[in-house]
Amino acid sequence: MTDLTELRVDLAATLRWAARLGLHEGICNHFSVAVDERGDRFLVNPLGVHWAEMAASDLVLADAAGNVLEAKPGPDGPLEVEATAFFIHSRIHLSNPAARCVLHTHMPYALSLCLVEGGRLEMVEQNALRFHDRIAYEDEYGGLALDNSEGDRLAAALGNRSVAFLAAHGVIVTGPTIAQAFDDLYYLERAAKAQVLARSTGLPLRRLPDAVVQRTAQQMVSESGSQAHRHLAAIRRILDREEPGYRG
Repeated sequence: MTDLTELRVDLAATLRWAARLGLHEGICNHFSVAVDERGDRFLVNPLGVHWAEMAASDLVLADAAGNVLEAKPGPDGPLEVEATAFFIHSRIHLSNPAARCVLHTHMPYALSLCLVEGGRLEMVEQNALRFHDRIAYEDEYGGLALDNSEGDRLAAALGNRSVAFLAAHGVIVTGPTIAQAFDDLYYLERAAKAQVLARSTGLPLRRLPDAVVQRTAQQMVSESGSQAHRHLAAIRRILDREEPGYRG
């Protein structure tokens, strides 16, 4: 397992980059990464710290029972985990230890597909094809995730897929590493944006043959791991030059 310091730096980098891309919403939404094989301890961004100012040391270490194990002092006392962050992320980490990294956002274009009846990411564009057979759709909104039962419902909706579209809510993207989960999050929003813009023309989407969809999806899976780690390395290089405080 990557050491805790590197996990903190990687997660802080992705939070800062997500803020640059407008994938955040105020001080809400959450990124987490499990620090053990069981998924019962995880780092998560704390309540009240904006993604654009996130530093590695700001991240809170929590356990599945809701205990804060490590947190530095904040302006109003020790930093803490926002309730919905705990109930969503803890239940997914516990139910699916392979989901080492769990990213939840209300990013605008993917969210827009969660708001329309029968909204789906259609397999009509190259970036979308990497998500072929990887998306779960949860079509019932259950309110805020303020207890284990709602967290368990969302975890069950995700199942063994790596991406979930949550009705009236947003998306969850998971991966075996921070790099792979964030790379998927980035390309998911790009794919959703392309589809929303194409739909806005009023013209029908051009369908792709099933064989092409399946072959391209397989090609993308084989390339995605290496690309994801290079993507995060590039983000870290830019932040090292422009916002080195993320490492603090």
